Amino acid sequence: MVSIGGVTANTTSLLRVMNERAVFGEIFRMGQVSRPELAQATGLSKPTISVALADLERAKLVRAVGLRTGNAGRAALLYEIRPQAGWVLAVDIGRNYVRVALADLVGDIVARRDEPSRADHPAELIAQLTGLAAELLAGAGLTAEDITLSVFGTPGIHDKETGALLLAPNLPGWELPGAVERLAEVVAAPYVLENDVDLAAVGEGAYGLGQGVSHFVFVSIGTGIGMGVVIDGRLYRGSRGAAGEISYLPVGEGDPRVNPGRGMFESVASADGVLALARRLGLDAATAKDVFDAARAGDATAGRVLAAEVDHIAHALAGVAAVLDPELVVLGGGIGAQAGDLLAGPVAERLESLVALRAPRIQISSIGPDAVLLGALAVGLAAARDQVFEQTVALA
Repeated sequence: MVSIGGVTANTTSLLRVMNERAVFGEIFRMGQVSRPELAQATGLSKPTISVALADLERAKLVRAVGLRTGNAGRAALLYEIRPQAGWVLAVDIGRNYVRVALADLVGDIVARRDEPSRADHPAELIAQLTGLAAELLAGAGLTAEDITLSVFGTPGIHDKETGALLLAPNLPGWELPGAVERLAEVVAAPYVLENDVDLAAVGEGAYGLGQGVSHFVFVSIGTGIGMGVVIDGRLYRGSRGAAGEISYLPVGEGDPRVNPGRGMFESVASADGVLALARRLGLDAATAKDVFDAARAGDATAGRVLAAEVDHIAHALAGVAAVLDPELVVLGGGIGAQAGDLLAGPVAERLESLVALRAPRIQISSIGPDAVLLGALAVGLAAARDQVFEQTVALA
């Protein structure tokens, strides 16, 4: 007999669960797949594969989807994950927009809504998210109880001891104790909270330029500034979840003690910093986008602002390159998306003069404003797959 997590199981049942988990994982990885292919991928015998598939079918986790034809010999029966076996709600909470998506267990998005964010007060934002989630669920014919897991992406760092959101000046009120716990009101399901830029890095690794890259960073520059770090193919959070808070790097002309809510780098290189410099130089602009549009049009003053932004970003990345040695830097966020064509080349050129070895590649995010949402889906799907297996098979 073997005891796992306080539950005693005999060796036969333990092996059965291990075999089913292996088969379940390979079907997720391979998609539609036959029994011989599963046997080859797992190293299990064909009879063992057949037993595992029968158990997974009874648990409604996989289903047969037809025959593979066109090859010599008997047509092979194909199996795939049953999409309706679990559901993930992904939420990107930003200062300007909220994005909410509902996906099945294979990652197909069945419903999505984007809206301007009601971020000025936590209660209004919670009410907005609750309404959006209810709308998506109703449209898909689901209830809150059908959700396997919700994943929320926000700026800042979640202080698990106090339930507050730290280092998130763009979400006023969330720094209060217990503020984060109100996310449980959005939908009656387990939830996790992740830093939004960390999720963007996961999204880029799963669906974008980070695919197949073991060491890269995702740098988001917009209303705020942050960085997600991927080392050896895994997200690196640091000891307190604060890895990548590069907004506090000593880059620029400001004093980090003047505004404790914003670091020195963020104060000069974020959208507000770009706009502030433009106005000091006499440029009539309402947004950072206006500044970059003027630079494209050849405006000399806007060109000076752009040159300063390039220099700030390059100096920050020089520090990142010296410490982490990434192969790739992906630029995202509002400024990364709006001004990527103006920034990538000049930043790479400036960075070459600041580092001792070859500078990392610098590219603009291929998934743009969807990076955080896709990262939330990737995190949620990985956890939900384990969760539904545990609930329906391992604990049966």
